[in-house]
Amino acid sequence: MTPVPDIARDSLDGLSVGDALGAQFFVPGRSFPELRDGRPPAAPWPWTDDTEMACSVHEQLRLRGHIDRDTLAAVFADRCEPYRGYGGGTVVVLHEIRDGRPWSEAAGAAFDGRGSWGNGAAMRVPPLGAHFAGDPNRAAAEAASSAEVTHRHPEAIIGAMAVAVAASHAAATRGRHCAPAELLDAVDPYLVDGRTSEGIRHARRLLGRSVAEAAYTLGNGASVSAQDTVPFTLWVSATFLADYPAAITACVEAGGDVDTTAAIVGGIVAAHTGTGTHGAIRGVPESWLSAREALPGWAADLQSS
Repeated sequence: MTPVPDIARDSLDGLSVGDALGAQFFVPGRSFPELRDGRPPAAPWPWTDDTEMACSVHEQLRLRGHIDRDTLAAVFADRCEPYRGYGGGTVVVLHEIRDGRPWSEAAGAAFDGRGSWGNGAAMRVPPLGAHFAGDPNRAAAEAASSAEVTHRHPEAIIGAMAVAVAASHAAATRGRHCAPAELLDAVDPYLVDGRTSEGIRHARRLLGRSVAEAAYTLGNGASVSAQDTVPFTLWVSATFLADYPAAITACVEAGGDVDTTAAIVGGIVAAHTGTGTHGAIRGVPESWLSAREALPGWAADLQSS
């Protein structure tokens, strides 16, 4: 009997491998041409805050089946290890939560009361979207809840919703061809006026263009904002949905906030491909999975519900 794939866990593995491999390219001496030619950096590949927070989101869904914002805020704060690459604003918010300030106040007060529009809310939700495969409404709603704990600006919330819906659709179309435009069309009903939404709609018009042109036009995460990260990651995911190594390589080629773009893309694409190679589908390579630093014990032990 063929086991049923754990698609959300595949997404988490794809996210964490993308994160860990992408982070290697902040280290001097790493070679993009070698990666492009199939020779990635030597192991081990430590993961960053992207993976740490995604593991907490995944845990919530495994244990509760939904996002409880109070609990998620508490575990985010308790598990925050600043050396993992957390942004300064996020560290402040999480330390305030740890010290007893309600998450709604801490997150809402950031950036002079505007809330953060950073890409951190989007980077951690692909496994959430995969968990709700084929249920984009639920994926969008739960992603919004998970975002609000640290990111209260509408751009960040829409970015998280868009990524979760893309992952939900990628998971739902596992085992069949999904055209690039189809993935972006699935996200479109969840977009509202704003720069992130404008970028995602522009991404659809750039399908078929080069990685360099897409990154130049849409952004590559260098500003660490939802609006200069999410459109490009959805373009990459749509373009390389059946080829995980090519998708991650595209993120490295683009530069910028590589660990985060590769985490988002890796989580979406792995929801569709799984691991290993299956005919024309190229999933997360086993050698890359082995090179990634082991996930935290509490995350590694979570099983399919």
